[in-house]
Formats: sequence, C-alpha cells, structure tokens
Amino acid sequence: MIELHIIQPDHQIIKAQLQDGLYYAGSSSSECQLPLKFPGVSRKHLEMRVKNSVLYIKDLDSANGTLLNNVALTPNNIVQVPPNGEMQLGSIRIKINSPAAAPAPSPVNTAPQQTQIKKDKPVLKDNNLDEFGKEKIPLLEISGIPQSARPIIKEIKKHAHNELLKRLNLKKMAVSGTSDRSLEQKARETIKEIINQLNVKLPPNISKEVIEQELLNEAIGLGPLEYLLKVDNITEIMVNGPDNVYVEKGGVLYRTDTAFADNNQALSAIERIVAPLGRRIDESSPMVDARLADGSRVNAVIPPLSLIGPTITIRKFSKTPLQAKDLVSFGSISPNIVSFLDICIKLRKNIIISGGTGSGKTTLLNVLSSFLPNRERIITIEDAAELQLHQEHLVRLESRPPNVEGKGEINIRDLVRNSLRMRPDRIVIGECRGGEALDMLQAMNTGHDGSLTTVHANSPRDALARLETLVMMAGFDLPLKAIREQIASAIHIIVQISRERDGSRKVTHVSEITKMEGDIITMQDIFLYRHDGWTEDGKMVGKHVATGAVPSFTEDIERAKLPLDISIFSPGNEE
Repeated sequence: MIELHIIQPDHQIIKAQLQDGLYYAGSSSSECQLPLKFPGVSRKHLEMRVKNSVLYIKDLDSANGTLLNNVALTPNNIVQVPPNGEMQLGSIRIKINSPAAAPAPSPVNTAPQQTQIKKDKPVLKDNNLDEFGKEKIPLLEISGIPQSARPIIKEIKKHAHNELLKRLNLKKMAVSGTSDRSLEQKARETIKEIINQLNVKLPPNISKEVIEQELLNEAIGLGPLEYLLKVDNITEIMVNGPDNVYVEKGGVLYRTDTAFADNNQALSAIERIVAPLGRRIDESSPMVDARLADGSRVNAVIPPLSLIGPTITIRKFSKTPLQAKDLVSFGSISPNIVSFLDICIKLRKNIIISGGTGSGKTTLLNVLSSFLPNRERIITIEDAAELQLHQEHLVRLESRPPNVEGKGEINIRDLVRNSLRMRPDRIVIGECRGGEALDMLQAMNTGHDGSLTTVHANSPRDALARLETLVMMAGFDLPLKAIREQIASAIHIIVQISRERDGSRKVTHVSEITKMEGDIITMQDIFLYRHDGWTEDGKMVGKHVATGAVPSFTEDIERAKLPLDISIFSPGNEE
C-alpha cells in the first residue's frame, strides 16, 4: 500500500491510499479514480500503477506537465517513483509515503482529510479535448521545447538571468553607447559560461544551444517574440502572461511552445518596444499602444489591469506589403472591384473602408493608398504609424500620448486640423474613432477630396450610423439631419470587408452613397460577395458579383477619359 499526501497552499492536506492496481489522476471526476480539481491539473493528467507497493507513473501528455523531484517527465514514459518522491501537478504537490519512507510532515493547523478512491473503469483520453471537454487549440512548434519541459527550462533561465545581472550590466552598456553587435557578443559569451557552469540535467532532446539562444533573446531582444517575428506567415502574436503565447497563422489560432521566463522578462520586452518611441508603461500608465520598427502595431497591458501578468498583442505586417494582385489571388477582392476602386481614387472620390477588428481594414487601406498619384502631396495621420506608402511626396504624422505629468497629448483630431494647413492633396487617416470624424467630413466638403479612412462597423449602413456617432463625439450639438447631410455630401464610396469563419478576409460590399431622401441617406450596392457554400475542409466558396447598379458618376469617368469597361457593372457579372 502507498499513501499520498496531496498539498496545496492554504488548503488542508488530502490523504489517499493506493492498493496494487491502476489509477488515473486528473480534474475529471468521471474519468479519474483520484479527482484533483486544482488549477493547472488536466482532465486526465497522470497514470499511476502500484505493483508490489512500488509506484510507477506516466504523464498523459498533460497541458502543464508533471514534475518528479523537480524534474519534468517526458510525456507517455513510465517512471518509477522513489519511496520519498514528490510529484507536482499544476499548483499542487503530492508527497509519497510508501512503507520504506517516513510519513510526510503536516503543516501547522491543518487537519488531514481522507478521500475516496474509486475503482471505476478508466476512460481513454481524447488528445483533441482539454480537461473541460472542449476542443484544444492546435499547437505550433516554434522553439522545439515541449510543454512538459518548460518548468525545468524556466528554472534554469531564472537562475541564469540572475547570474547574468550579476556579471553584466546590459542596460549600462547600452546607454554608454556599446554597439549592438558588441553587446550581443558579450552577452552570448557570458550566457554560455553560465550555462556551462550549471549542474542541472537538461530534459531529453533539449540542447544547451537552444537554451542559450532563448536567454540571449530575453537578455537583449524581445524574448520568444524574436522567434515569432521572423515567421512571415504569422499575422498576429498574442501573449497572455509569460507562459501562454498564441499566434494567428493563415487565419487560424495556434498556441505555441514558446514562453517567457517570468513576468519580469515579459515586462522587459514591452519596455524595449516602447522606449525608443518615447512612450512609457508602468503602474500609473499600465496600457500602451506602440509599433515595431517594421510598422507592426503593438498593444500592451500590465498588472494591475491585467490579472494574468503582462499581455502583448502584435498585429504583424509582412516585410513585403501586400499588393492588389495578392488580395485578388487570395479571393479577398475581384479584379473588377480593384479596377473600379482605382478609378474612384483617380477621380478623387472619398472612400471609407468599414470592417470589424482584424478584418483587414488597414491592409486594404494600404493597397488602395498605393493607387494614389505619386505627384500629389499625401499626409497620413495615425495613432501608431503602420501604413506603408511608397509615394515620393509623403508626410507621416503620428499622435502622441500625454507625458508623466498628463500634459503634451496630441490626438488624431489635432493632427487632422493641423494637416489642413499643410497644403494636402490627399489626407489618409488610419482610423476614425472619435471627434476627428467631424473635422474629416468638413475637410472633404471644403476641397480636400480624394481622402481615405477606416471605421469599425459590420455593414455599410452600420458605417453611416457609426460616423454619425463619431461626429456627435466632437462635442457640438448638431442636428442629426445636418450631420447626415454632411456625410451624404462628403462620402462617396463605402468598402465593407469582413473576416469569415475560415479565417479568410472578403470584400463583401462596395456601396455608393447617392443622396438624401428626407432624413435618410440612400445608397446602392455596386458589387457584392455571394456566398455559395463550404468545401469539405471548411473553406468558404463564393464569388464577387455585380448587382447591375451603375455608379452615378459614370459621366465623370468619361470626362476624365479613364479606361473602365462599363460591362463590369452588368447584373450577374461574376469573378
């Protein structure tokens, strides 16, 4: 017989006795003879077999792994537990009290409890389900370090970081003007010395070089983000605390096998991102918007606002900006729509790109901005500069948050008003989300036509309602009809883009605002996306079709002698 002492901080000790036989431990009461409903314990976490009063255990590829005497177990490998062994599953410790070992000591003021060991027939584990019976997020292997080995790797990295701080003041070296190459070389040499001096057995298939590279990334770079930023087809990086790093790749969400050493390393990565931009993040200002050198958008939230540790969200842009032909090849837009929008931009029509979060508004804005003539003066206005325009006569403006004293803020509305004094031919606003909508509409109605911007909305009609709300946020008590007249006069085209269930992005509407009828703004759909169904592998099938409506400004197209085949508007025209 073997006795287990199950210990969790601030809880009573739970005792369990195991006879010879097979047992399962986990959070599922129906599948496990030893139910352990504690944080970090998987639905069916551990297999335990007692034979001749000797305990053998096997980690069942659990989410957080199992430690035996502080060494991570390799999943699905059977290991004999020594008489005085100690296991760790998530947040709990299990001490073994076999006949050959003395009883485990009880903490003060705790009364032992007995738990009932069930002899139910075990249920086979479904590797695609988590402990709550829900489908797991698929794993994307980036670092090559399995989840089960992460606990021991974290301990090694913590020790190595402390040693590195004692031997090398990286911040002082950086401030003193040490070159990046020299800094990296010195850090790499010191980290190599520290790792070689460690007397810890590494998990199987984990080399010293892998750990050295992770330590180097966290010491002078962005930690595990360095891996992810180098993968071109990753479009979004999401850090939920130091231990959980997720990405979006090909429109699908994955969890990765990378992690920070601890909260401090995640905070250091955030500080390295925001410091060059003159922005700050601390307890008094625990949220920040920033960007990377390549224009990727970064948002970070730290405790006390974030209860799970530092969180980082990076909207990652590809090194080579997508072109119109790329969107056509993806099926996001049709060649006819591209030709029509190109003509609209050349005719200086004001265009709003509408869509939800992550639908591809900024990407489409980048593509449409590439149609702007090179000989015009273009001014871009953004919260965090991310547009990638390549015209020659380009001015880029970026808003500024308040300083430590709460002063010095320059918002989007200030920049829009100032841009009108800069002799702009075109104004491109990254996103309208406040009172700047009124200034934008007034600019469009007073000679600054041909402007582009984006708004958050789920349909062209919702985009109009959204603009009305944003204008009201400017603080002027304008009649609703006056606001709608401003919108109907200023906006010509609304392009609706959405993110579909399979992760693809589709331009679903190209709509023209025609006129006002009474108090209602009227519009007509020129192109629509017709959904025809789904493939066996879950991909959307459909076509962009013309509705048969002809733009009201066809005479302007003829007068400008721009090449456009009028047959693209024929009803049922499909691509």
